[in-house]
Amino acid sequence: MAADPDSPHRIRVHLDTLLTDRGMTLTELADRVGVTIANMSILKNGHAKAVRFSTLTAICDILECQPGDLLSCEIASNDAG
Repeated sequence: MAADPDSPHRIRVHLDTLLTDRGMTLTELADRVGVTIANMSILKNGHAKAVRFSTLTAICDILECQPGDLLSCEIASNDAG
């Protein structure tokens, strides 16, 4: 069964926590990764439709984390209505 493109995804981004833990601002991270603050904000707020592996790699290198520290997937609800 194909995913409904209009339904919200269940991926959660933990960038706020990682930035706080490391004493870094979103602006500093965006500058160091080489993306705009607007695009980094879109990712942070969970509104990104895609993330380049090169961007993900840079974020992980700078924040000294693994992709699983940055992203998680909520368990799907089986509520049929």
